Amino acid sequence: MNAVTKPGLDRRSFLRISALAGGGLLLGYTFKSGVLNAAEVGQPTAATLGDFAPNAFIRISPSGAVTIIAARPEMGQGIRTSLPMVVAEELDVDWASVTIEAAMFDSIYGGQSAGGSTSTPQSYAPMRQMGATARAMLVEAAAQTWGVPAAECTTAAGSVLHAASGRRATYGSLVAKAATLPVPAANTVTLKDPKDFKIVGQRVGGYQNADVVSGKALFGIDQKLPGMLYAVYEKCPVFGGKVVSANLDKIKTLPGVKQAFIIEGTANLTGLMPGVAILADSTWSAFSARKQLAVTWDEGPHANDSTAEFNKKAAEIGSKMEGGANIRTVGDTAAALAGAAKVVEATYSYPFISHTNLEPQNTLAHVQGDRVEVWSPTQNPGAGTGLITSALGIPAANIKLHITRSGGGFGRRLSGDYMVEAAAISQKAGVPVKLTWDRTDDLQHDHFRPGGHHFLKAGLDASGKVVAWQSHSVTYGVMAAGRGGGAPTLQAGSGGSLDGNQFPVGAIPNYAAVQTIMECNIPMGPWRAPGNCAFAFVMQGFVDELAVAAGKDPYQFRLDLLAAYPAPAAAPAAGGRGGGGGGGFSVSRARGVLQLAAEKAGWGKKFAKGQGAGIAFHFSHQGYVAFVAEVTVSRTGALKVDRVVAAVDIGRQIVNPSGAENQIQGCIIDGLGTAMYQELTLEKGRMVQSNLAEYPMIRMPQAPAKIEIHFLASDNNPTGLGEPAFPPVAPAIGNAIFAASGKRLRQFPWSKTDLSWS
Repeated sequence: MNAVTKPGLDRRSFLRISALAGGGLLLGYTFKSGVLNAAEVGQPTAATLGDFAPNAFIRISPSGAVTIIAARPEMGQGIRTSLPMVVAEELDVDWASVTIEAAMFDSIYGGQSAGGSTSTPQSYAPMRQMGATARAMLVEAAAQTWGVPAAECTTAAGSVLHAASGRRATYGSLVAKAATLPVPAANTVTLKDPKDFKIVGQRVGGYQNADVVSGKALFGIDQKLPGMLYAVYEKCPVFGGKVVSANLDKIKTLPGVKQAFIIEGTANLTGLMPGVAILADSTWSAFSARKQLAVTWDEGPHANDSTAEFNKKAAEIGSKMEGGANIRTVGDTAAALAGAAKVVEATYSYPFISHTNLEPQNTLAHVQGDRVEVWSPTQNPGAGTGLITSALGIPAANIKLHITRSGGGFGRRLSGDYMVEAAAISQKAGVPVKLTWDRTDDLQHDHFRPGGHHFLKAGLDASGKVVAWQSHSVTYGVMAAGRGGGAPTLQAGSGGSLDGNQFPVGAIPNYAAVQTIMECNIPMGPWRAPGNCAFAFVMQGFVDELAVAAGKDPYQFRLDLLAAYPAPAAAPAAGGRGGGGGGGFSVSRARGVLQLAAEKAGWGKKFAKGQGAGIAFHFSHQGYVAFVAEVTVSRTGALKVDRVVAAVDIGRQIVNPSGAENQIQGCIIDGLGTAMYQELTLEKGRMVQSNLAEYPMIRMPQAPAKIEIHFLASDNNPTGLGEPAFPPVAPAIGNAIFAASGKRLRQFPWSKTDLSWS
C-alpha cells in the first residue's frame, strides 16, 4: 500500500472545503458632542473612478452598487450590521443591495472604539444624518437633470422618482452629477419619519454570519503574512516581576524555533510587561518550546500577596464606618439605625474574574524601521497604537492598523497590551510576527474585574419602611499618576469605584456610604458593565432582604421605594457608566420595566416547594432592564433556571431586533455563568487558576430553559445593549433561589454555597 500524506488542514480550512463539497469622492467629517457637524464636512473635489462618496461611510458606483463602511469594531455585538442599517435606511436603498466594508483605523471615521455600550448612542444620529445627506444630494442631482423642483421628487429602493412626469433615475445614473454638488447644511436635510422605516426595526442577520459559521478567515487569530513567524510571550506570573535569566540557548535548539530573546518592557501593569519571546515556524512549535522554557524571575515585593490576606484585611476594614472616603451622606444614619424597629445586616462579596474571550488575545505586527503595520482584534484601536508609540517610539502617523473581527471583547480588548507585545517582538526580530496567547495567558495576565466587599446595614420602621441605609464598600486599587501627570495616588480598579447614587439612595431619608481602596498590584480593567456587573447584585440582593424583613412582596417593595424618590429635578443623578449608569436616573422608566417584567411573568403566582421567582432591575449605560427569574432547586441543591422574563427600555428605536435579542440572551446566560462559577484567587502573588478546568464556564445544560424578551419603547435616544441587560441577571436569579430554597446568596461564585434544603 502506498503511503498517504495527511493534508495539513486546520479547522477553518476543513470547514471551507466541507462547504465547497456540499474609489471615488471621499470627504471626512468631524463629530462634536456626537453630532455630525455638516459645516466642517467641506465641499467635494473631483470624483475619481466615477463613484459618489459624499462622506467617509458611503460609496455608490455608477452601476448602482452601494457600499457602506463599518468603522466600529465587531465583537459579536452586531454593530457592523446595525449602524450600516441606519445609513441604508436614510439613504433609502434596498438592504439586499448593500455591501458592508470594514474600515481600517483612520481619523476620518471619527471615534472607532467599541465599549461601554456607546456605539449606538454616539453614532445613531450621525449615521442617519449621513444617509439623509447623501439622499438629498442624489435627489438634487435628479431634480437639476430633469429641471424640476427637488421638493417634487421622492426616493425608493435606490432610485429617485418624479411622480408628476413618471420619471425614475437610479442612484447609479446620478452619481456623476451628485459628485459635483455642494454638501447641504445639516439643518436643511430632512430625516425620515420613523413610521416610514423599512430597514431599521426589522430583523436582519448579522454581517458576516455566513463567513463565521463556514470558517472564513476573519478574526485576528486567522491573519497571515508571507515570511511571518509565530510568537509566544512568557511574562512573570507575579505581576510586575522582571526577567533575570532564561535558558534561551536550549530553546533555540528546539524543533521549529527560529529566535528567542528577552524584552525588558516597562513598569506599567497594563502596558508592555517584561518577558521572554519565542518565535517559531508554527504556533504549535512555539507553544511546544514554551513548555521547556525555564526563567529565573525577580518577583518583586508582591510575591506573597494572596486572596486570603486581602479577604482578611477587607473584613477588618469593612466592619467599621471609619477610614474610608465619604461617598454620600444624607440625614443622620446612626440615629435612624438606633431608633429603627428592625435592623438588617449583610455582607456581600465577589472575586476577581477574567474576561475569558473565546478568541485569546493575539496580534499580527510587522515593524519596518519607524513604521509598523498591525492586524488586531481590538475594541479600542487608539489605545493600542498609543502604547506602540509610547513604548517603541514609532510615530502615530506611521502606524497602519487593520481592525479585525474579535472573538469576544467584554472590555478586555479596550486595552492594547497584546498589541504592543506583538509590535515589540517584531521590532526586535526584524520580521512579521503573529503573537498568540493561550488560555493560561488570558486567565493569569488579564486586566481583571476587581473584586469587592460590601458591608451593609439598614433600618426599618414599624411599618416596614426603610429609614436608614449604611454601606462600607472595600475594593482594590493601584498607585497611578494623578491627573495632568500629578503625584501618584491610590486609584480604584476600573469598575471598583462606588459613586453613591445606586438605587435606592433616593428613597432613603438617612443614607451613609463610605469606600476604602486596598492597594494591590493586580492589573485591572473594564469588564462588561463595569461596576454595575457587581453592584446590582449587591443592591438588588439587599433590597430583597429588606422586603422579606419587612414582610412585603419584593416587587411591591421596589415600587414603593421608587415612589419615595423626590421629584426628578431633585433626584440623585444615578451616576456615570461605572456607577448608576450614564445620565440621570428616571423613576418612570425604572417603574416601567419593573411593571412590564412582572406583568409578562405573571408575578404573584404560587409555586411548589423548591420552586420560586425573583425580581430585580437596574439602570446602567442609559438602559433600563428588569428581570423576573423562575427557578427550581432540588432538595440536594441542584439548580435549574426554568424561565427568565426580560423587560427592556433602551429608547424609542430598536435598530435590529434580532441583534438586540441576541445581546439580551447573551447577557442572561453570561450573567448566570459568571455568578455560578467564575472566580480567580491569588496565591504567592500570582493567579492560581490556569485553564477552564479550574475556571469553569457555563455549559448549554445550565442555560435557562426559556427566555422571553419584551421591549418597552420610551421617548429617549436609542442606546446600546451589550451591557445594560447584564447587571440585573444575577440578583433576579439569586432572589429566585432564595424564594425556592430559603438560601440567601451573598457571595460569588454561587457554586461555593450549598443550596440543598429539607
